[in-house]
Amino acid sequence: MTKFLLAVHVLAAILAVGPVAVAASMFPPAARRVLAVPGPTRDPGAPSPTGGPGTPTGTDAGTTALRLLHRICRVYALVGVVVPVFGFATARELGVLGSAWLVVSIGLTVLAAVVLAVFVLPAQSALLEGNADRAGLIVRLAMFTGLFNLLWAAVTVLMIVRPGSTTGA
Repeated sequence: MTKFLLAVHVLAAILAVGPVAVAASMFPPAARRVLAVPGPTRDPGAPSPTGGPGTPTGTDAGTTALRLLHRICRVYALVGVVVPVFGFATARELGVLGSAWLVVSIGLTVLAAVVLAVFVLPAQSALLEGNADRAGLIVRLAMFTGLFNLLWAAVTVLMIVRPGSTTGA
């Protein structure tokens, strides 16, 4: 049972957290490119000027990409809830719930979730809605996205190295 729980935990982390990390990292540079396009449709929150079906071009394509990246972040963040659920189940089976490396990992995971929910997703939404000071918002978004990814990298390292591991790795 432990191997099954661990496998689901690791697969969920790869398939849920990975897309959020990648899409969130892609969002700030994509937003910079969309905002750099001159013209009246420069606003990423502006509706398509054509109003009709078809393949978006120029700023419309950039806005579509931003909306897709934001949706990936939102949806996979919700799916990512299964990662700690199976992580706790695995830790319980292994009898390591009180281990320092696990407690630190849990704290970093909670902090990463807070950064995503409080800073990254709202900033992406604000950029899509066309709020003022978009350049400053992109800079802050890039910073918080980097922090989110750094926290997940630290959790990953702790999960692999885990002090006191019996695997010898």
